[in-house]
Amino acid sequence: MKSSHLIPAIFLLFLLISLSSNAQVGELRNNLSIGFNGGVNLNNVSFAPTSIKQKGLMGFGGGFTMRYISEKYFAMICGIQIELNYTQRGWEEEIENSTDTYSRNMNYLEIPFLAHLAFGRERGARAFINLGPQFSFLLNEKENFSNSWDPSNRLSDQYNKKAERMFDYGIMGGLGLEIRTGAGNFLLEGRYYFGLADFFNNSKKDPFSRSAHSVIMGRLTYLFDLKK
Repeated sequence: MKSSHLIPAIFLLFLLISLSSNAQVGELRNNLSIGFNGGVNLNNVSFAPTSIKQKGLMGFGGGFTMRYISEKYFAMICGIQIELNYTQRGWEEEIENSTDTYSRNMNYLEIPFLAHLAFGRERGARAFINLGPQFSFLLNEKENFSNSWDPSNRLSDQYNKKAERMFDYGIMGGLGLEIRTGAGNFLLEGRYYFGLADFFNNSKKDPFSRSAHSVIMGRLTYLFDLKK
């Protein structure tokens, strides 16, 4: 791991700890909610030094969510949110002047640690921001070649090359709208994940200096309150 990549993640983790530890500043809350989330991913991978032309690869993402609201500071509702998700990532290449197709599915177990900041009513609708580091572990991967694939025409380093680093980390941010009702809380959110880790080795002797995930996500979340 490159130490420069760890700095943003460490800073955001420190922000989460600060938010929870400074709960005495505003109006105290003790709102604990749990539930589940699900949605779709639009995946790409950033390669360097040679870029690879890609289409967005669609995948699923979802899992369990826990959120704790600790305070209301003026108009801002502050808390932390932690998730345990299964998510499908990878990439699909856009191969010109050929009927060949190639994609790779990479399935991860991911844990986001997020600062949750909301603006609006205690009941009804309110907008929110989620921001923080995310850590993931690669469970498995699969390459998909078309039946017409001719390897002699595709001499590229990414083919038949397994991921060499199972641990992934990066920064996730999201914007959304929450509707709070007597039957529970319903959240619609758009997210973006920027990977800071590479899944291929990146030394000078390796073909890629960067191989990191980039994911646009749409999420629906349902939460019910354990403590209000």
